[in-house]
Amino acid sequence: VQLQASGGGLVQAGGSLRLSCAASGTIFSSKVMGWYRQAPGKERELVATITSGGNTNYADSVKGRFTISRDNAKNTVYLQMNGLKLEDTAVYYCNVQRSSKWSSPATGNWGPGTQVTVSS
Repeated sequence: VQLQASGGGLVQAGGSLRLSCAASGTIFSSKVMGWYRQAPGKERELVATITSGGNTNYADSVKGRFTISRDNAKNTVYLQMNGLKLEDTAVYYCNVQRSSKWSSPATGNWGPGTQVTVSS
């Protein structure tokens, strides 16, 4: 599975960004997809997941601000990020989840991710 995240950048606190992740080498439409992030000096953490049927789950830290969605025709998963905070600064990655359980691991290769930097 190849995963290419894009759409990151520098944004002021309170602003918005939309991340995209294009997947190839898998039957995308049947997969649970997840967005992760890794801040400097911290472990990678799961931010949001979406099932093949469109059911979503979010980390408490982003609930109400971030929205995950998918376009199966384009093999792409999105992360709309609104109300960005300084603590959202991180490299963001997408991956294929083993299942819809929040604790399930990612199963694909980690791509380079996309940097999101939130400034004050």
